[in-house]
Amino acid sequence: MNQPAYQQRSHLELITIYEVCRILGSSLDIDRTFREALNVVAAHLGMSRAMIVLADEDGQLRLHSAVGMSDDQIARGQWQSGEGMVGRVYAKSLPMTVPDVSNAPEFINRTGAFSAPSGRMMAMIAVPLKTERGKLGVLAAQREVEGAARLSDDQRLLTMVATLLAQAVLMHNAVSQEHERLQLETTRLQKALQTAPIGRYSLENVIGISQPMQQVFAEVHQAAPSRATVLLRGESGTGKEAIARALHFLSPRKDGPFIKVNCAALTESLLESELFGHEKGAFTGAIGERKGRFELAHGGTLFLDEVGDISPAFQAKLLRVLQEREFERVGGARVVKVDVRLICATNRDLEKMVKRGEYRADLYYRINVVSIFLPPLRDRREDIPPLVAHFVDRFNKENRRGLKVGPDAMKVLYNCYWPGNVRELENCIERTATMAHDEVIRDASFPCRHNRCLTQTLHFVAKEDAVSAVIPIALAASAAPMEPQGAAEAFGERPGEPVRIGPTAQIGSSSRQYGNEPPQGERERLIWAMEQCGWVQAKAARLLKVTPRQLGYALQKHMIEVQKL
Repeated sequence: MNQPAYQQRSHLELITIYEVCRILGSSLDIDRTFREALNVVAAHLGMSRAMIVLADEDGQLRLHSAVGMSDDQIARGQWQSGEGMVGRVYAKSLPMTVPDVSNAPEFINRTGAFSAPSGRMMAMIAVPLKTERGKLGVLAAQREVEGAARLSDDQRLLTMVATLLAQAVLMHNAVSQEHERLQLETTRLQKALQTAPIGRYSLENVIGISQPMQQVFAEVHQAAPSRATVLLRGESGTGKEAIARALHFLSPRKDGPFIKVNCAALTESLLESELFGHEKGAFTGAIGERKGRFELAHGGTLFLDEVGDISPAFQAKLLRVLQEREFERVGGARVVKVDVRLICATNRDLEKMVKRGEYRADLYYRINVVSIFLPPLRDRREDIPPLVAHFVDRFNKENRRGLKVGPDAMKVLYNCYWPGNVRELENCIERTATMAHDEVIRDASFPCRHNRCLTQTLHFVAKEDAVSAVIPIALAASAAPMEPQGAAEAFGERPGEPVRIGPTAQIGSSSRQYGNEPPQGERERLIWAMEQCGWVQAKAARLLKVTPRQLGYALQKHMIEVQKL
């Protein structure tokens, strides 16, 4: 049975509003979301064209997004406040509907896109984009008047859509202003660091004399006294938990508890119970009441590690706690209020996750109040000697040994790529010290000298695809340039032996033209990649999955002259 016309219309309006809400909530990029929202409105309501006009800082109205219009027409979209139909709607903040644009003196076709074809009656509807804070712009659309078209219904629906668009504009402006503020704050800190002597900043539980770590220490001292939520960014093994402890013990909450939770180690249900606690009988096995980590951290600091790995459903629950600082235990109805300073950490790219819809934008902005980036170990090689000394000294105390690190061994450690960062360095020192026979650790003591380095196997050898085998010289290319012999020592090769590209390939000397299949020799592989990419180093680097700097070092090492085509 067919639905009455008014029911069909109500259903269509509901679907339209739902789709617009979904699109605007998917991203903070209003350039993209506004175009998609206009496409939905135009398709559902049968609009021939529609546009969104926003006011700039000087009050000039400029066309921001449009459908059904050419680029030239969009470029002509400019109005003054009070000028034409668009300017009047903006100036008075009241909607306006013109049933026939060809007979309306208040209508000026500034863009040239809204004229009425001969014999057709075209209506124009314009509604203001406004909030309680003020007016922002105008949403306008055009449709042909035919049959039982009800322009009042269209105006009412466009008004609702305009309200959603205005909220999106406010959110976008707020995020942009906060981003600019953080950039200015970062610039200020960088200038302070440039004028500060090395070693001015320090943390008791963190080793770092390099400039990047000095910047981290300065940001920690700046952020620690406040109640602001801190997000620690960086690769795995860079010491995010150590920095979180430093933030706690430098804050006024140092006498309170420091509670840490690894969000990636628990399922969603277990994580909810772990953070919020549960009441007796809330689920099977809940034999008693249990406080969650939020309650245990009351008056102190809660450290949420791997916060980028929580599920979308739990993100909504966590957002409410961060906003209200209150929650209910699992299986309970009593509201529990807490006073907790939150520190989060992740090695994930949250910005890309937000764009893909995998992470809530509102939660991202709630935890990313103060962001501190921890540099990887390869970007702060000045810290490797003191770190090695610390780890060796601790090993000696725990095992009653008197080990020392020789200069040749320190050279190998200094030039390693360290994809696992400080955690990998600590593991390497402990493993090598345990298996050392003498009281001095030499370069030959390391597993990489005997092709038993697990890190090289995991990160730098692709057994399935010879083309994607990452050149092992990446281990040393990110450091200061070295002589070829020093590079070989850094990768675990014997002095005088060739450094290898690929699993087992020896260096060749042929410069012949190659086919589509990659050769096995290192020199041949380099020439093959350059020829495949027209001797463009950037393209060849992407083909071999190395950086242009690493490729340039390899070309120089093998004395391969780059041809200019």
